Amino acid sequence: MSSNGKETATAPTTATTGPTPSKKVKKEELGKGDVSDNGATLAGADEASENDYDPETQKALEEIDACQNEIDTLNEKASEEILTVEQKYNKLRKPFFEKRNDLIQKIPNFWVTAFVNHPQISAILDEEEEECLHYLTKLEVEEFEDIKSGYRIRFLFEENPYFENQVLEKEFHLGASGDPDSKSTEIKWKTGSELGKRLKEESQRTADALKNGRKRPHQDAPRTFFSWFVENTDASADDIAEVIKDDMWPNPLQYFLVPDIEVENGEMEDEDDSEGGDVDDSVVVVEEEDEGEDDDVDDEEIYEGDDADDLDDAEGQ
Repeated sequence: MSSNGKETATAPTTATTGPTPSKKVKKEELGKGDVSDNGATLAGADEASENDYDPETQKALEEIDACQNEIDTLNEKASEEILTVEQKYNKLRKPFFEKRNDLIQKIPNFWVTAFVNHPQISAILDEEEEECLHYLTKLEVEEFEDIKSGYRIRFLFEENPYFENQVLEKEFHLGASGDPDSKSTEIKWKTGSELGKRLKEESQRTADALKNGRKRPHQDAPRTFFSWFVENTDASADDIAEVIKDDMWPNPLQYFLVPDIEVENGEMEDEDDSEGGDVDDSVVVVEEEDEGEDDDVDDEEIYEGDDADDLDDAEGQ
């Protein structure tokens, strides 16, 4: 049961906890090289499946399969315990997320600044969308009570010249088949909004392409922030949603402060360069002094030579 009271599909065991339990391998099955649950043949080759294993190999394979069943059982148990822990700490984190959002609302343009500074999100932000996101006042990510069943991303906007909605939501959940699925709030674009007009035209091109059995025409219409929001054709490959949920939402402050951090690092680099410059100057000065000393020696030798010539002339007289 999800947080909004609606039933949601139950997800399979998470991948991080290991493979799904394998079936018990009978002796006769091992001799025939049956395919295990993960698709691998125990025989290792089609031709080997026609032959019986020798007794020693047969016994070893049975013992390996017994060990694998024990491992899979532990993986299932770990998955259940991890889910319980995640649910516990999601509840503990919630009041801090709410307090953080209240504080963020005191800072003008916090979210648009964080988005612009994020390398992956900024890559899909065009200039007009960036202007639109200046009206974004709040971002929330809510995982369903059954974490494996999905989550939703909620964007809250103040009155703006682009659309009527105050809240835009994109939700991810498991479909009836067990595959990831997503749906988005319909954006009610205001009359005269060029951004809305462009997005409607792109959505129509996408719909036409899918209807004709083609993929989304990315080359003709590169993906942007709002085109990502309204598109729900392949939820399993939604990298932007994952970035927002797993990177931006846990700690947006690091992206809001990126310019300040870069400035501090830049000042430190300048100081290092300055120190290095002093060392280089001193080396140059030393070289110049050495050259000067050589010049003095040459002048002295010439001077002494002139004196010797004058002395010889005097003695001759």
